[in-house]
Amino acid sequence: MFDALTDKLGSVLNKLTRRGALTEADVAAAMREVRVALLEADVALPVVKDFIAKVSERAIGEAVVKSVSPGQMVVKIVHDALVETLGGVAGAAPSFDTAGISLNAPAPVAVLMVGLQGSGKTTTTAKIAHRLQSKDKKRVLMVSLDTYRPAAQDQLAILGKQVNVVTLPIVAGQQPLDIAKRGLAEARTGVFDVVLFDTAGRLTIDDAMMAEVTAVRDLIKPHETLLVTDAMIGQDAVTTAQSFNEKVGITGIVLTRVDGDARGGAALSMRAITGRPIKLIGIGEKVDALDVFDPSRIAGRILGMGDVVSLVEKAVANVDHEKAEKLAARMAEGKFDLNDMLTQLQQIQRMGDMKGLLGLIPGVGQAMKQMKGDIDPKQFKRLEAIIQSMTPKERRVPDLIKASRKQRIATGAGTTVAEVNKLLKQHQQMETVMKRMKKMGGMGALASMFGGGMPGMGGAPGLPPNLPRPPGGFPFKR
Repeated sequence: MFDALTDKLGSVLNKLTRRGALTEADVAAAMREVRVALLEADVALPVVKDFIAKVSERAIGEAVVKSVSPGQMVVKIVHDALVETLGGVAGAAPSFDTAGISLNAPAPVAVLMVGLQGSGKTTTTAKIAHRLQSKDKKRVLMVSLDTYRPAAQDQLAILGKQVNVVTLPIVAGQQPLDIAKRGLAEARTGVFDVVLFDTAGRLTIDDAMMAEVTAVRDLIKPHETLLVTDAMIGQDAVTTAQSFNEKVGITGIVLTRVDGDARGGAALSMRAITGRPIKLIGIGEKVDALDVFDPSRIAGRILGMGDVVSLVEKAVANVDHEKAEKLAARMAEGKFDLNDMLTQLQQIQRMGDMKGLLGLIPGVGQAMKQMKGDIDPKQFKRLEAIIQSMTPKERRVPDLIKASRKQRIATGAGTTVAEVNKLLKQHQQMETVMKRMKKMGGMGALASMFGGGMPGMGGAPGLPPNLPRPPGGFPFKR
């Protein structure tokens, strides 16, 4: 979502960091470019004015002008101002909070989901339920109050089965307030920790919708009222948030479709204009594609500083730790066969899109721009298919694989002998690395060995030599 803003801010700030000294005129010129970048990103004008005034005041101070690295000081000031604009505290450590929403109330905690039709409210309700149940070990009940959109209640029931979360049984013809009463009663008798109420939306804000939502709010007295809004609609999202906050009273915002090509202005504007925090962001269609919105982490992404916390969370959530420990033990002994390589490929794929993962690593922003479309996620599948076309003995003893076997493997994987040769060569180089590592002192030498660069598989130059690499290298050549 923030790609265009990241590029423009990065370009402006890079000019400053390359200078040995800064004058007030340099800072003023840079701030004019930052202002244009923010406006083009669809940030609300009052927010832009406040942001530029805040940064300019801090950046023209004597401490910055006389600093050893004034350009870096300005980058820090811009980062801190972004964090504050997004509702965070400058200098605060990134949060590892898993829920993003407050559950500090007697059970069952009622959470009211509101928003316009098409914003992703029902899907987001299921995502939040899945997150609360799987990560926070809460017993969750989902209740659909949407009696207007065809099959809306059925949609939530289907999603409930997918994420293994209980949904309130559907009673044909029952009205929203009656359903809400039944949902509260079921949550109490069923000893649920949280009950999520998915309300009906409209294509535009109207009095009938607001009256119904207000009546439901007064009945269930929610601890959290979350507005679900689409990041793709730009400033309209801010207008929607204002209206719901004034008429219903929201406690937080969930931004959906953040993985799309939205310009990011809504996220930067919402907190400042509504005074309500963005609590969660939807980053994909899958049920686990929901992240906590942490201002310091988002500010880091906007400025191309990466997001190590998100990278660690992905690894913790998706890596099979038992397999990883076995693999690490074999690597420490200098052993690395094609079964080990297959395990690595599968672990990497479980973590998600490789280009997205690389974007979370600090300092990789410029390299990512050079890569463009060169990372092909299908390459992992092709490599996996080649290894899986081998016999168990061939995986354990790759030296057995000669010309006739290579042809058979290539045919079974639907690829060429050249691709099989490339994989075998890569495995051989990796095996050599493992043996050297053992001689040099085991796992302690791994970082320095990988720092020199692992052989890759496909076409982007310009990677820094100390770039952290996933096991098995990247699907492109250095």
